[in-house]
Amino acid sequence: MLETARFIAREEGADRLTLGHLAVRAGVSKPVVYEHFGTRSGLLIELYRWLDLAQMDAFRQTLVARQQSAEEATAALAEGYIRCVTDMQGEVGMLAAALAGSEEKTAVYQELLEHGTQMVAAVLTSHSKRPAAELQVSCIGLVGAGEALAAAVVRKTLGEREAIEAFTRLVRAVL
Repeated sequence: MLETARFIAREEGADRLTLGHLAVRAGVSKPVVYEHFGTRSGLLIELYRWLDLAQMDAFRQTLVARQQSAEEATAALAEGYIRCVTDMQGEVGMLAAALAGSEEKTAVYQELLEHGTQMVAAVLTSHSKRPAAELQVSCIGLVGAGEALAAAVVRKTLGEREAIEAFTRLVRAVL
């Protein structure tokens, strides 16, 4: 059902993503959709989380699986992170706007930021000379910086290459 929900959000907009419309498009009964998601907010939250985690997990697996030098790893992390976040801004940004003001959305957003922090730390751990706790705190800052740089790219106040280069410098400074 989440794939169908993603298709609806992407093709028709988040306003059209209702439990009833999802049931029709997914070819299931409304009670099935209502039982699974509970509310429209529940659907939006689950889709928001699913999209973000799937993208970040694929990105992390790609980076962690490769044996790379510190320079290669930081360049790949910076480029991949900025591109991943800017790619997701469209769908995830639309869902975030639909959930604006929701306490549940705030909690999920914090959870996803923590997931991003763990992913960045996983990539950098083997290249860093910092103690694990210090690296973890630095990764929180990197995620914040990456989110801000990606948002500037989406707003078109910063070019993608410029954002990637700036993020690469920040990541290397943390090592």
